[in-house]
Amino acid sequence: MDIKRFTPSVDKRILVLLAGLMWCGVGILLVSYAVSWLSQYSGKEQALFYGIGFLTAMPIHHFGFLKIADKNLNRLLPINEKRCLFSFMTWKSYILVVIMVSMGIALRHSAIPKRYLSVLYNGIGLALFLSGIRYLRFFIKLLFYRNSQV
Repeated sequence: MDIKRFTPSVDKRILVLLAGLMWCGVGILLVSYAVSWLSQYSGKEQALFYGIGFLTAMPIHHFGFLKIADKNLNRLLPINEKRCLFSFMTWKSYILVVIMVSMGIALRHSAIPKRYLSVLYNGIGLALFLSGIRYLRFFIKLLFYRNSQV
């Protein structure tokens, strides 16, 4: 019995789309946590913590997540045959996700004041969202320019 026939196989376009949706979705989730935590503070305090979160997001996006996204796109784009639905990330990335989720849960339940955590959550969330846009741009290119090299 061949187990491969039970593997949910998809085209690289779907893999790129899944990666983009995952990164953007997690980014939105993290930012929504931060927004809810900051909703109880005054406008000036909110602006300060949002501003610091935004300034934190830019280097995280540019020097961290964007490089990971580009490395992942360089792995996905040359694929010509269908691959497993879950191969939009490498196995190492799945392990990293479990570690990051665990750290996020630990931080949310820690004694650290939520307004300070909001900076980290806004920074990482916005950086993830911006990097996820990179995948979605390539998905659109793959969708409309099927025969061209992306």
